[in-house]
Amino acid sequence: MSVAPAPATRPIEFRNATLDSTIAVLRVADAPALADALHKMLGGMPDFFNGEATVLDFAELADPPQRIDWPGLLSLLKRFRLQPIGVRNLTPPLAETARQAGLALLDAAELSEPPPESARPAPAVAEAEAPPTPAPAAARVEPAPAQVDTLFVDRPLRSGQQVYARGGDIVLLAGMSNGAEVIADGSIHCYGPLRGRAIAGAQGNASARIVTTNFGPEIVSIAGVYKTFEQGIAESLAGKAAHVRMVMNGTEQKLGIESLALD
Repeated sequence: MSVAPAPATRPIEFRNATLDSTIAVLRVADAPALADALHKMLGGMPDFFNGEATVLDFAELADPPQRIDWPGLLSLLKRFRLQPIGVRNLTPPLAETARQAGLALLDAAELSEPPPESARPAPAVAEAEAPPTPAPAAARVEPAPAQVDTLFVDRPLRSGQQVYARGGDIVLLAGMSNGAEVIADGSIHCYGPLRGRAIAGAQGNASARIVTTNFGPEIVSIAGVYKTFEQGIAESLAGKAAHVRMVMNGTEQKLGIESLALD
């Protein structure tokens, strides 16, 4: 079982972007440290990614180095089947070396990562027409919450197919095969065989869950905490209804897997 460290201490974190790419948020730029973190995060599965275009974001780099070993860093990411295409949030000198290494400078690119709370625009304010006396305080108009639909998948997912439920849950009505992948920002509900890779809470939602009537995945993940099954699945769970959720093990988060009694 492989458990990623708490989100605040991860040297690298993955998010989704509207450029059909993955954002790799690097908190260190040292290739050996990243190699160790990726190995632990992905449970020793270097083929977890599938050649995704990747933007390297250095906004959370704790201690910006004098130089970055771009050949070593790019070689490492490609070893894990990531394809770096650009960088953002680098100092001008480091950005120039990134450009020389063949990476695009994407600071102005439109990425889907939500801005931090402090950077989000304030709700709209309705201004009252000024009367002769001082105007009362402006009334705040709260925006309506965005409605996120659950994604339903009616057909079985075959090997090599990937489905992503952005912002919500995914419901698989016919299960999925080995080699398929489902990703949800919310929870995953599978009414059928759960094979392949099931990744819930993809944007860090630790309360997300994975529920299936037939448990048999290659890997499960919630909010970046992974568990793989190279040694097989316990007989008490294999092929049975099961429930995956985040639990605390002392001060560390881990995945808990429980059987479900559906009768």
